[in-house]
Amino acid sequence: MPASRSVTAVLGPTNTGKTHLAVERMLAHASGMIGLPLRLLAREIYDRVRVRVGDHAVALVTGEEKIIPATPRFWVATVEAMPSNIEVAFLAIDEIQLCADFERGHIFTDRLLHRRGREETMLLGAGTMRPIIERLVPRTTFVARPRFSKLTYAGHKKLSRLPRRSAVVAFSAETVYAVAELLRRQRGGAAVVLGALSPRTRNAQVSLFQSGDVDYLVATDAIGMGLNMDVDHVAFAATRKFDGFHYRNLNPSELGQIAGRAGRYLNDGTFGTTGEA
Repeated sequence: MPASRSVTAVLGPTNTGKTHLAVERMLAHASGMIGLPLRLLAREIYDRVRVRVGDHAVALVTGEEKIIPATPRFWVATVEAMPSNIEVAFLAIDEIQLCADFERGHIFTDRLLHRRGREETMLLGAGTMRPIIERLVPRTTFVARPRFSKLTYAGHKKLSRLPRRSAVVAFSAETVYAVAELLRRQRGGAAVVLGALSPRTRNAQVSLFQSGDVDYLVATDAIGMGLNMDVDHVAFAATRKFDGFHYRNLNPSELGQIAGRAGRYLNDGTFGTTGEA
């Protein structure tokens, strides 16, 4: 295990500005790398960084896309795709609680134990990770971030009664498309975000919602992993998912992570259920 060299764990619920803080810290260094849990989020952060520093200074590396200029100072990657042969002054890992994920946990745990910035390392995620980080990475500095806005339970609503700027969360592609079709018929339009879409299609669907061309978004639970969209209400179309081995109820931290996508920055959010949930 490498020496800790100023490791900071920034922990808290959704909408606390953790990822934004890490990007700002990275740009304050001569070089840096941030590992993110989603390809779509990596693309979003890459676009944000290249506006600040120029195309020549930042690289994007995911399982689907590689944009690597001749001499990048900054690297934006999915956690699985973080280059291992590059030393940087600053390094951050987002959604570090995915160390506990059955399928991806070994990758996140490896990054937690072995990846460090030369000058500063930042671990971002849920407060549930504090006891584990305390044991595995001694002398870590912990920073607690309170949520910027209030999140309120709004009960069950029919699809036809969902407020504008709602995201409906489902756990299979079949359900996502079925719900989206119902919303198109009843409410005039819906964007769809799920992992099986190509990067270009996913980006176009997100833009459709963000621009206000449609007021409804239907997505898988990937929406819980840091996608920054202007959602006022999150509606669960189901509270059970197939995790690769069996169907199970979502645990409280998963529910909180997804529901917490409602309300951006200082705007309060609501969550509830819809359909058969």
